[in-house]
Amino acid sequence: MESSSKYRVGLIGAGIMGEALLAALIKAGFSSSEITISDKRNDRLEELKSKYGCAVTSTEVSVPDSHNLLLVVKPQDMDALLEKVGKSISRNQRVISFAAGKKTSGIEKYLNEGVPVLRVMPNTPMSVGVGASAISKGLYATDDDVKAVEELLKASGKTIVVDESLQDAVTATSGSGPAYFFRFVEAMIAGAQDLGLNESDARTLVIQTITGAAAMLNQEGADPGVLRQNVTSPNGTTFAALQVFESGDLEGLIKRAMKAARDRSQELS
Repeated sequence: MESSSKYRVGLIGAGIMGEALLAALIKAGFSSSEITISDKRNDRLEELKSKYGCAVTSTEVSVPDSHNLLLVVKPQDMDALLEKVGKSISRNQRVISFAAGKKTSGIEKYLNEGVPVLRVMPNTPMSVGVGASAISKGLYATDDDVKAVEELLKASGKTIVVDESLQDAVTATSGSGPAYFFRFVEAMIAGAQDLGLNESDARTLVIQTITGAAAMLNQEGADPGVLRQNVTSPNGTTFAALQVFESGDLEGLIKRAMKAARDRSQELS
């Protein structure tokens, strides 16, 4: 990738998602010299500097020196950050927020008029290159800005572009989704142990089963309903298990959980 201030990235926030983005940027071809990291935890900055070789600096120094500003702070910390540095951001820069529930309009009010703002809802699997992210434009962002964000995220997994009104639904689907999946895996491992398998064997079988099922879903033309039916013989073992799910209204439970996540995302805005 061309080395230029046009591509210089300032990553503000060095938590789990911040590191996932950092790893994705480097995988996408950015050199460590093109990325600066800032965070209020100096020990965390030194950890990432040692691991990735990127420069660490204060937010005040990073902001004016970066063309792309990736805001990966907690939603409740966003306003305080923007109050401190918002007016030092110019129209030649691009602000990309990864904070759940924070609307672009809420960010724009702290900035100079004309600064392009984009909102991204990522998820943690981007740390291993199989993430799912949704991008939305703010008032001043253009299609070229969207393309630039897609370029930044190209090594993180798959990206889609949605109207910002759908970002809370994205949060409830792919943003929080990995936790739903992990909780189901925990429950399956516990269930296998209740049936007599030791923990090691239970983990091996469950994780490999889930991994294999996901691989089948990624095949071209795969349909989850058809794949489920292919495993389910009439009145067989799988049928018996699925009947328990249905009697507990599994689909309704999942929909209610996702709605709760969507509603909380709206509250955070």
